[in-house]
Amino acid sequence: MARTNPFQFIQQVRAEAARIVWPTRRETGLTTVMVMIMATLFATFFFTVDLIVRFALEQILNFAS
Repeated sequence: MARTNPFQFIQQVRAEAARIVWPTRRETGLTTVMVMIMATLFATFFFTVDLIVRFALEQILNFAS
């Protein structure tokens, strides 16, 4: 692997940093809202599945005793 001197390295870093495309404020807000919605949906789904599994296990254990 070729070694570069510190000056070339800094130039390369600055060139790469110039290519970064940052999201707009609107894109950041939309993405945040979408993450919150998906997290709420997943939490609701897993809560419901947990309730169903717990109910089924209680029924099985009560039937066995």
